[in-house]
Amino acid sequence: EEEIVPADTLYQTALSDMDAQRYNNAIDALKKLERQHPYSEYNEKAKLMEVYANYRIGKFDDSIAAADRYLALFPSSDQLPYVLFLKGTSYFAQITDITRDQQISQNAIDTYRLLITNYPKSDYAKDAREKLVVAVDQLAGKEMDVGRYYLKQRNYTGAVNRFREVLVRYQTTRHVEEALYRISEAYMALGIVPEAQTAAA
Repeated sequence: EEEIVPADTLYQTALSDMDAQRYNNAIDALKKLERQHPYSEYNEKAKLMEVYANYRIGKFDDSIAAADRYLALFPSSDQLPYVLFLKGTSYFAQITDITRDQQISQNAIDTYRLLITNYPKSDYAKDAREKLVVAVDQLAGKEMDVGRYYLKQRNYTGAVNRFREVLVRYQTTRHVEEALYRISEAYMALGIVPEAQTAAA
């Protein structure tokens, strides 16, 4: 049987643990607070701290789950830009390389776009915009990879489709020049000279 600790004691414990960067301990105290006092006045702050504490120790999936809980429970909170930023950045921190599944990049992009669209003037929007560029570039890089693979396999139509995708969806990335060059390469291989010249031009 768990001993009941007063809500304010648990909250103060969590705060001192956060200050001392003992994030695991803080999370334990916050979880206990939620368990023992689900309707306490500290509920909202505790849920917010949980998003941040998990993010700080690299428990990104827990941070994302905590962010979703917060967004669902407190949809009109003035902390939403911050929570969306932490959620987006928890995805962003897991974008390791273009060989991995790109759903994480897409999730980061979707979360940052939500933040930028709804809170364009918030302190977090600027940082989100910078990270968005990287995440989008990541997805474009993945398409380029697949396109190059198709070229090697002499699947020229498949290659053209991938490179076109980069031109249509990722025209702001650094991959556009190469995509145009590769499309002309594929068209030459297919013997479609006018298209190759257009792409090269």
